[in-house]
Amino acid sequence: MPVILFLGDYQGIFKIMQRGFDGRLAAKAATIPILMLFFVLQGCALPKADAPSLEQAIPLPERWSIADVDGAQIELGSYWMLLDDPLIEEFVTRARSDNFDLAQAFARLRAAQAGAREARSVRLPSASIGGGVREEFGDFSNDEVQFLLNGDVSWETDLFGRISGSIAASRADLRAAGYSAADLERVIVASVATQTINARSLAAQLEIAKASLAYQDDNLLIAQWRSQAGLVSSLDVEQARTQRAQTAASIPLFQSDLAATANAISTLVGEPPGAVYRKLTSDPRAIPSPPVSIIRNVPADTLRMRPDVSAAEAQLAADLERVGVARTQLYPVARLTGTIGSNAFDVQDLFDIVTGNFFAGVTQLLFDGGRTRAQIDASQAIADGSLAAWQQSILEALEDVESANVDLRTSNDRATALLEASDGARNAAILARSQYQAGLIDFQVLLTAESQLLSARTAEVSAKGARAAAFVRLARALGGGWQASQNAGIETGNDGQ
Repeated sequence: MPVILFLGDYQGIFKIMQRGFDGRLAAKAATIPILMLFFVLQGCALPKADAPSLEQAIPLPERWSIADVDGAQIELGSYWMLLDDPLIEEFVTRARSDNFDLAQAFARLRAAQAGAREARSVRLPSASIGGGVREEFGDFSNDEVQFLLNGDVSWETDLFGRISGSIAASRADLRAAGYSAADLERVIVASVATQTINARSLAAQLEIAKASLAYQDDNLLIAQWRSQAGLVSSLDVEQARTQRAQTAASIPLFQSDLAATANAISTLVGEPPGAVYRKLTSDPRAIPSPPVSIIRNVPADTLRMRPDVSAAEAQLAADLERVGVARTQLYPVARLTGTIGSNAFDVQDLFDIVTGNFFAGVTQLLFDGGRTRAQIDASQAIADGSLAAWQQSILEALEDVESANVDLRTSNDRATALLEASDGARNAAILARSQYQAGLIDFQVLLTAESQLLSARTAEVSAKGARAAAFVRLARALGGGWQASQNAGIETGNDGQ
């Protein structure tokens, strides 16, 4: 149960026109010791636990296991520009301004800014004013109308840091919301770039399938002519039909995948499907060829670029502050309140007599059945969970960079090898066609050469797309794709004032 420790209660009726200066001065002088005591108590604060440093949270390696000594130093804030694809640049710009997931994140950021301002307002006194009219009824009532006017002021001192701890927690929440919005921006930018690369790859594979189908139409006609001339059996014709039909069947799949990818981009840029698909099909371009040798910062610097890691760190700081706020419930709470009022039967006499009081009190919790202790334990458990979440985000960030490092290097090696394979398959198919038309080889040899060419060209295009996507994944893993200017205040906890 809370116990109120009485410090002072000054009440009086002041008739303004009759009371002198000396009486008011004496009343003010009597309040000075109590106000001084409250300001002294406000300086008290409980010790609190601070979040560990990045290096203390997880032992960090001094360097990446796979890293380039020589390479390009890319600008992570605009890494997609290196892909030199105008549609990627357009879609990224539009996603940043029109994506609805980002709009929700920025709305949460504004709510966090308002919460920080609300927490700060508790430092200041609150004041209210009211008035009314009263009229009595009954046998012994006064028939005159009575006018009333009153004002109230209250102020809670920041005893043992309860208010300052709440303010610090709200500012940490603001930083966490800002970094969460930045991390979502980082992910969306990478998704837009990757989906556009996939669309370019699917469009290229679709064109390869159409070109192969045209060659296979010619092969089928040649096989039919040779069969009608009695030079070959109908087996060549059936094999040519089978090959052509299989290639024709792959075209609708590529078209469907391309449309689905374009629709996914449309959602990311915040518009209905249709326009993105038309842009991709009307402006075909080669698959972007990114730099494959990139200088990486040391792991600690990279982690500081990751907004998801910073968001988890800010959340830990907020939860640790709340542990301290919960503990202040075990200590006294000091409040100052004051009331002033006046009433009269005539509006002109309303301020002739003014009454008021001033109260300073301290409340100390004695017993609540363990509720406060349970709240402290719950706050500590939440903070422990936030620490584990921060440590997990660090490990996941390290994993992302290391895996993306390997992925970019191996995808480049694969693209180089498949380029050579495609070139060889193209030459073999040209020779096989000419030899089959001359009757030097049977159709099975031509069929094998054509199938190898289609497979090699498709794999080459797919590998080039995978290499560009691997570059995007590495840039995203290094913390690229978000801009601090769009998340103003996340470094300093600016609450918009």
